[in-house]
Amino acid sequence: MVDIIGTLQREMDGLSRSEQRIANIVFDDRQFAVNASIIELAGRAEVSPPTVTRFCRRLGCQSFSEFKVRLAQSAFIGQRYDEPQSNASNAEEVVQTILTRAQSVLHNLNDQLDIPSIEQAADAIANAKMVYAFGSGGNSSLFAGEVQNRLFRLGLRAMATNDHSMQLMTASTVQEGDVVVGLSISGRNRELSRALEVASGYGAKIVTITKPQSLVAEATDVNIPIDLQEGKDVLRPSSARFAFLAAIDVVAHLVAIKRKDLAIEPLRRIKSQLVTFRDEDDSQPLGD
Repeated sequence: MVDIIGTLQREMDGLSRSEQRIANIVFDDRQFAVNASIIELAGRAEVSPPTVTRFCRRLGCQSFSEFKVRLAQSAFIGQRYDEPQSNASNAEEVVQTILTRAQSVLHNLNDQLDIPSIEQAADAIANAKMVYAFGSGGNSSLFAGEVQNRLFRLGLRAMATNDHSMQLMTASTVQEGDVVVGLSISGRNRELSRALEVASGYGAKIVTITKPQSLVAEATDVNIPIDLQEGKDVLRPSSARFAFLAAIDVVAHLVAIKRKDLAIEPLRRIKSQLVTFRDEDDSQPLGD
C-alpha cells in the first residue's frame, strides 16, 4: 500500500482548487489534520464536509476515518524525512562525518563481537561441503557477495544469492554438511528467515550475522550479533555496513587460518594468474 503522503503528492496537480486547499493543510499542519474532525478540517479549508469525503476517496480511502489512520501512519513513519537534518554541509564536514562514524562503528563492534560465536561460525564454514550466502536489499546483498568473494579463494565452494525466490529454492536443495550464511542488518527479513528455516530442515548448518534476538537470529544455529544505532541523519549512508564487512573479514580470516593447508594452493594459483595476465606487482591485494 502506497503511503497517503506519497499518493497526495502524486495526485496534487489533478486536484480541484477546493481539494488543493485541503491538501495544503495536510502538508502544512499534519498534526492538525490527523486530530481534526471532518467539520474542523472542512472549516479551515473553507469547503464542505462532502468535499473532504470526496478528497479522501480520491486518495483511495473509503472514509475520513481511514484517511486519518493512514495519514497518522505516514506522519509517524516519515517524521525524519519531512525536514531531514544533517551534521554536514560541505565536503570537508562530510569527510569527517563519514570517517568518524566508521571509526565509531568499528570501535563499538569490537566491544560487541562474541568470540565463541565467531569461533563456531568459522569452524562450521571451514569444514563445509558448500557455503551459501543469503542477503537481500542494498546492503545485505553486498554482504552476501562479500562472503562468496572471501571464501572461494580459500578453496571453498561458495555461492551468493540476493533473490528471495532463489534463496528459497536453493534452501530446498541443501544437504547435510552444507552451511547457509544469512545476513541482515535489521533481522526482520521474513523471506530470509523462511529460507533459513527450510535449509535447516534439510540438514544445513545455519550461520547468521544480524541483530540479536531478531526474527533472522531465531532461525540460526550460530549468530554473530551486531546491533548498532544509525542516528537520525537520513542523508548519511548507513554506517552499519562497515561493521558487517569487518565481521565478515574476521570470520573469513579465521576460516583461512583453520584451512591453511587447503587454502594456500588456490591462493597461489589466483596470484599466479593475476601476476601473469594483469600486472607483475606481486604486492597488490589478491584479486581486488
